[in-house]
Amino acid sequence: MDKLLTIDQVCDLLQVSKSLVYKWVHCQFIPHIKIGSLVRFKESEIIRWIKLREKRGRNNYKIDVDELMIV
Repeated sequence: MDKLLTIDQVCDLLQVSKSLVYKWVHCQFIPHIKIGSLVRFKESEIIRWIKLREKRGRNNYKIDVDELMIV
């Protein structure tokens, strides 16, 4: 069986506030499970949800790293 995470654990994992996670739950934005009045999150679903939102940086720009250095 998959590990169930609490709101606090998800907040720590995502480094966001409780109120934001509750908003996401209310809007059905983040996968969750309601058990009575409790909200729980399947760890594997949260990790999959994070990976779906991952974006890669652009590769097609030629940037001189030395120009980005702040003196």
